[in-house]
Amino acid sequence: MGKKKRSAEEKLRRADERVRHALGHSSPAADATPRDAEDDAAAAAAVNGQGGAVDTAEANQSDGSLKRSNPHDEADNQAEWQVVGRPNKKAKKLPRPGKGYPSIVFSPNARLNSKINVNNLRDLVTYIFADGAGPQWVAVTHRPQFRKIVAVMVPGLEEAMFQLDVDYASYNEPREPSEERIATSPDDYYPRALTKEKLPGPLQPFADMFPHLWPVKTPGDDRHSKMHSPVAAFLTAPVPKEKTAQKGGIKPAAEPQGWKNRRTRITELLATADELEDNGYLIHPALLPEGERRERFTAPEGWVLTKVDKLEDGDLAEGDIEQGSVTAGREVLALDCEMCMTGESEFSLTRISVVDWTGEVVLDELVKPDKPIIDYVTRFSGITEEMLAPVTTTLGDIQQKLLEILHPRTILVGHSLESDTKALRLAHPFIVDTSIIYPHPRGPPLKSSLKWLAQKYLSREIQKGGLTGHNSIEDARTCLDLVKQKCEKGKLWGTSDAQGENLFRRLARVGVAYKAQGGEAALGGVEVGKTSAAIDWGDPSKGAGAGATHQLGCKNDEDVTRNVIRAVCGDSDGLEIRAGGVDFVWARMRELEALQGWWNKNRVDKSSSDGGPPTDAADAATQEGTSPLENALVRLTERLSRIHAALPPCTGFLVFSGSGDPREMARLQQMQSRWKKEYNTPGKKWDQLSVKWTDVEEQALRRAVREARSGIGFIGVK
Repeated sequence: MGKKKRSAEEKLRRADERVRHALGHSSPAADATPRDAEDDAAAAAAVNGQGGAVDTAEANQSDGSLKRSNPHDEADNQAEWQVVGRPNKKAKKLPRPGKGYPSIVFSPNARLNSKINVNNLRDLVTYIFADGAGPQWVAVTHRPQFRKIVAVMVPGLEEAMFQLDVDYASYNEPREPSEERIATSPDDYYPRALTKEKLPGPLQPFADMFPHLWPVKTPGDDRHSKMHSPVAAFLTAPVPKEKTAQKGGIKPAAEPQGWKNRRTRITELLATADELEDNGYLIHPALLPEGERRERFTAPEGWVLTKVDKLEDGDLAEGDIEQGSVTAGREVLALDCEMCMTGESEFSLTRISVVDWTGEVVLDELVKPDKPIIDYVTRFSGITEEMLAPVTTTLGDIQQKLLEILHPRTILVGHSLESDTKALRLAHPFIVDTSIIYPHPRGPPLKSSLKWLAQKYLSREIQKGGLTGHNSIEDARTCLDLVKQKCEKGKLWGTSDAQGENLFRRLARVGVAYKAQGGEAALGGVEVGKTSAAIDWGDPSKGAGAGATHQLGCKNDEDVTRNVIRAVCGDSDGLEIRAGGVDFVWARMRELEALQGWWNKNRVDKSSSDGGPPTDAADAATQEGTSPLENALVRLTERLSRIHAALPPCTGFLVFSGSGDPREMARLQQMQSRWKKEYNTPGKKWDQLSVKWTDVEEQALRRAVREARSGIGFIGVK
């Protein structure tokens, strides 16, 4: 070996000796010299990390490399293969703006065919931080250099507020329904460049943070005049398509990533009075609040009510319920009926089938309608003239049998049971309707067919009778099996929440770290967990925020601002939020929403909601001579500017409204719902309806939904 250079083997041997010495496995070599200081430092770093006390357990953690101990120590009982750890890879220096710096850029030459939507904003997050597909509407450069993403939702923010000549004092005064605030030009889906001089004073700071104002469409259903939740759309990522998925047909339901079965009692699936009313059921008086309304209730002519005085009659003492029972001591009967036509748009009962929880038939009888049959509808009902010829059983006979079978502890199960109960002219308070507990993916008033649900969730083909029609016993058993599956998997099974994956959990599951961020990345990055925070008024853990690493509840927008900065920067002591902060933050500011009157008052009293705005939410301090709206916008931009200033370099920053003005849409939808309830009430005539719903109201609702679904967004990189 030369004097100027030792062999690599000798260096390795000496380093191993020092590691063993640090771990107490051997004495240092007798011939150690000062020239070995560099080797000693490397060995100490490998064992001690950043100079802390030696921890054998930590020393044995490694990246998988194994080194042999000194051959002179073979006789030592502890002389085995040892794992030598290496220090974690340090993050590279942040790039300078203009060279390798991350960006999200819109090209003026790009061709957009429609507005971007809330889902596109979510997919931008999954593309940068996880396994999402690349966006087609913007160019993302130097993706590995992104350090964090912060998304702030600000309901109440509208494009019309950014007009230079806007009058905030009269902004919220009543408008004519035809006075829409949304742009209607052919290019209304292109982003608008933000120029400080062309913005009103309170909103000029937006031009310092973002290059464009983007029109953003809220998910919904134009055909049925519905708007879907923008929060759910942003915080629910679609389940990745499997490469082995079958082409065509209905793909069987699969458990989303991270899904956990939550055994649920059938009593938790019972339809509420509102759900029954919305779906056209006659409400049993036991479901009505005590008082004048219940006392004045009179069943329509020919209808019968099951013998239930009050809902508590169906309860069973907890000690009497078998442990783990999903039926909760209740008798569960599945019912299905077949009908034939006895008039124009008039159907009458011709067969009823009832099965119990085990699938055994309790009742299966043909029924002779009291009116002449004009169409047996055999292709659907399976009923023929020959089958009914000898039948003498009447509807009244069936009603009396059902009144004997159905008691206060009986739960009726079926699919779209409102049509069956109307044919039976029967009201019962305890209903589990599979069309309600397995809602249509696009929401009401759409309903999935029983045949589709059987294919999707049971991998079963039903109603294959062809010209011979349906089998009511088969349909009843199918409903029963769908309910059993729901009880085993939980209330969220078969709902929109189960169709996708929580965004926070997706980032934690398949987040990507790159070499530029200090990750031991191979080509394209390696999967690591991305930490996150959900920041909202009330308790964020009640909803989708439960999937975040941290949930930070707030009482006002100032709390939201402080908590966003805290989540981005981390706690100084690192006890709750690690030093350096989390990777992804979602937050919602709601003072503007409360001031605008956009808060959905129908959800305030629901147990799953955040309880609505505090009474003083819209009464924040204002300056003399300015309108409450102008002051609210000044506070909003000041808070967003503080957040922007606190963001570290290479942070993506998104601000979006979520939706447009929903107030007129909500008013008309309530009016339509009331009309439907009255229209479907047995015995009520057209001229007795308190509200009318014509094409005029229908067109007004369509315009209102279009305005409600027109939001805005801002995208930038700090």
